[in-house]
Amino acid sequence: MAQQTKSSVLFVCMGNICRSPAAEGVFRHYVERQGAAGDIYIDSAGTIDYHSGKPADPRMRAAASRRGYALTSISRQVIPEDLDEFDLIVAMDRDNLWYLEDLAGGPQAHIRLLGSFLPERPGEPGQAPEVPDPYYGGSQGFEDVLDMLERACPAIHSACRESSGFL
Repeated sequence: MAQQTKSSVLFVCMGNICRSPAAEGVFRHYVERQGAAGDIYIDSAGTIDYHSGKPADPRMRAAASRRGYALTSISRQVIPEDLDEFDLIVAMDRDNLWYLEDLAGGPQAHIRLLGSFLPERPGEPGQAPEVPDPYYGGSQGFEDVLDMLERACPAIHSACRESSGFL
């Protein structure tokens, strides 16, 4: 598990079937291409358990597959132990960030919005963009999510390389 590696990252969205499994798959692919697959434990989870035990949404899997990403994770809900186990927890939007912060008893340095890793993010931390939920939209929404995830990977990986922990 996470304690046996140098860094650990948990990506979190609401149901763990669109954005967070995509983030897990895209970041895993990125880290593997950097030759650092053994250095970082990568997982994803949701703030609700409605989809627990299910694979990623077929539309997200198809969009990811067209770009060469395999989304193989099975949905699970965030548990309190995740807050201590993972060095970095990356929320896809503010609702999920607030849920995680509430679970943690308040804001924590290692719980961040994915938008804070985007190269085009605004200077103010509270203004980082959210990753929109594509579940109820058209196919372009899945592509837009993948675009954002790809742009965030270098900064997330850099943060992992700079420190073995974010706490």
